[in-house]
Amino acid sequence: MSNNGTLQQKLGRYSSLQLFFLAFLRMVIGWHFLYEGYVKLTSSSWSAAGYMHTAPGPFAKIFDTLASTPWIINSIDIFMKYGLTLVGLALMLGIFTRLASVGAAALLLLFYFSNPPWFNVISMPGEGSYLIVNKNLVEFAAVMVLLVFPSGLAMGFDRLFIKE
Repeated sequence: MSNNGTLQQKLGRYSSLQLFFLAFLRMVIGWHFLYEGYVKLTSSSWSAAGYMHTAPGPFAKIFDTLASTPWIINSIDIFMKYGLTLVGLALMLGIFTRLASVGAAALLLLFYFSNPPWFNVISMPGEGSYLIVNKNLVEFAAVMVLLVFPSGLAMGFDRLFIKE
């Protein structure tokens, strides 16, 4: 069977509209990660320390300790800058999409647990009030869609890696 046949088998069960919106979702999430990484990479003053020092909830002490240790926060800053950028770029291009989706999911869970919107921890965030579900959890759910569907094959470079 040719590469096209294999690709056709993987994508044939989805309509063109479904594949378009799957690719659109991947690119929108990719853009969000890429831009967040770019902003952090190009800012000489950005650090995750401020965010981590103010983290509420049951993990607050852990995040504060991590942010208070210079070599750890320096490592976290580098990881965040390049991790966000690489995940975003991979999702935008649809290359190594499953790996990028796992990376995005891990980052989103870290963001979620560093500032959980649970009812006993609610501090009025600038963009609204949440109870359990916030933007990080919604984006996590969307990333799970990218992970379980062939989102890198829909208008992405993952299709170059399809074998017979």
